[in-house]
Amino acid sequence: MTIPRTIFGDEHRQFAESLDRFIEVEVAPHYERYEEQGYIDREVWQKAGESGYLCTSMPEEYGGAGADKLYSVVLFEQPARRAVQNLLGMLLHSEIVAPYLLHYGSEFLKRKYLPGMATGELIGAIAMTEPAAGSDLQGIRTTAVRDGDHYLLNGSKTFITNGFHCDLVIVVAKTDPDKGAKGTSLFVVDTTMAGFSKGRRLKKIGMKAQDTGELFFDAVRVPADNLLGEENRGFAYLMNELPWERLQIAITAVAQMEAALGWTAAYCRERRAFGREIMEFQNTRFSLAEAMTEVQIARVFIDRCIELHIKGELDATAASMAKYWCTDLQSKVLDVCLQLHGGYGYMWEYPIARAWTDSRVARIYGGSNEIMKELIARQLP
Repeated sequence: MTIPRTIFGDEHRQFAESLDRFIEVEVAPHYERYEEQGYIDREVWQKAGESGYLCTSMPEEYGGAGADKLYSVVLFEQPARRAVQNLLGMLLHSEIVAPYLLHYGSEFLKRKYLPGMATGELIGAIAMTEPAAGSDLQGIRTTAVRDGDHYLLNGSKTFITNGFHCDLVIVVAKTDPDKGAKGTSLFVVDTTMAGFSKGRRLKKIGMKAQDTGELFFDAVRVPADNLLGEENRGFAYLMNELPWERLQIAITAVAQMEAALGWTAAYCRERRAFGREIMEFQNTRFSLAEAMTEVQIARVFIDRCIELHIKGELDATAASMAKYWCTDLQSKVLDVCLQLHGGYGYMWEYPIARAWTDSRVARIYGGSNEIMKELIARQLP
């Protein structure tokens, strides 16, 4: 990119180099097998924990590194650049599940779960989506009814990242269905609890190495101490955390577009057609010039959003803009890059093929882009 990035210091760049070596040694040689089996081995989670790549932003007293959020940004960008985006299951664990525990969990819950999450011994998931409720979190049907010192949890969840491996799940449930969104609560469910069960691992068109599954709750007795924050405040907590989640998706999208431009430019200089490098054709140069310009615009915007988030000033509207616009652009740019690869772009061994396929879900998860536009429109003057 032509405009230098200014958000990182030398320590962040060194961290990125270290992470890149970890991916090269521990992930890349086995990635084809991970995609075929539908999940990344737990051993890799533990090695990531040993190397300091899990729960990096969590306080040291709970097993984390106490690092600033720019280290988290590195953790999102490097897997995208290496076309191993399925490591995002680890980042959901570290940057979505763990913050819920940190921000809303009791001291008991923090000390019980966060240290194990930092080492990779415990794997976390968050269960929002249901068979009949996706982006509309107000429509969930899973219920939690108070019964003495416990809640009885009933319902099901689907499309759950880390659903196969998870040891603990943050479950979104209705504690007062008559209140709609204001009757929602969050619970930490240990997967050893009676009545909890895991369904099948879901086969997806992309993100094949990231395990995704179904979860079922049949009168699961969840201790009242496992309630996150206050009863019926769950929807407010979700709204507080979603801007960071949506920015994470945008961060990944921009990093992947930058990587795709690099792969494609290199390919177009190596590949020849009609006696010339593909890069010598005006259509190639103009297509890449347009994509490069749009990605540069996205980079400047996203880095500004990152700065705002670090200062606690990123609002939900800006996060929705970032998520919607960058993932829409991601689809456009990756499609251009795949097209310039010709038939080889459709071959799984090429990183552009994996990136193109893996990226499609980004316009859906974290709230569909149509929902993002609706949220943005509510702020029109």
